[in-house]
Amino acid sequence: MKKNWVLSQESFDALLGWLDPDRELAGQKYEDIRQRLIRIFASRGCYEAEDLADETINRVANKVQEVRNSYEGDQALFFYAVGNKVYMEYGRRKPPPVPPMAATDTNVLEKQGRCLEGCLDRLTSVNRELVMQYYHEEKIEKIRHRALLADRLGIAPNALRIRAHRIRVQLQKCVQNCLDREIDEIS
Repeated sequence: MKKNWVLSQESFDALLGWLDPDRELAGQKYEDIRQRLIRIFASRGCYEAEDLADETINRVANKVQEVRNSYEGDQALFFYAVGNKVYMEYGRRKPPPVPPMAATDTNVLEKQGRCLEGCLDRLTSVNRELVMQYYHEEKIEKIRHRALLADRLGIAPNALRIRAHRIRVQLQKCVQNCLDREIDEIS
């Protein structure tokens, strides 16, 4: 995937302006589109659905100036078309994922919770705080909260997203290793 697309504040503002002149409505449309992209990617078996959704949004934001006056119709459809291309690139680079263990059993959920807590404890206090803050809010508040967090850390929103992604990947591996060890102990 191309990693040179960075969502600047100016690009983000232009994107919101393209979605709707009313900033609140634009933010809601943005969040609706992002959540839909995440669901689409996740339904295709992608474990990096949030990252692919963010990559899609970055690419659309960088095209807004080009398409702003010529694109007609529902902007969400433009996002989904770009998202399809992002997913095809992802598919060429990633092996098909192994589905995660189904968490329907209370014991499994408890094990996952214990493993996650243990893995969070292994993170540095800075990384633990960052990841906890990054996933703190939902919907439109999440956008605002992440922007404030990036500002407080003195980094761009995209840099914050990358940091959070790296920590999440580290946590996912740690939790999976923990669960694998528990399965080995049972066997």
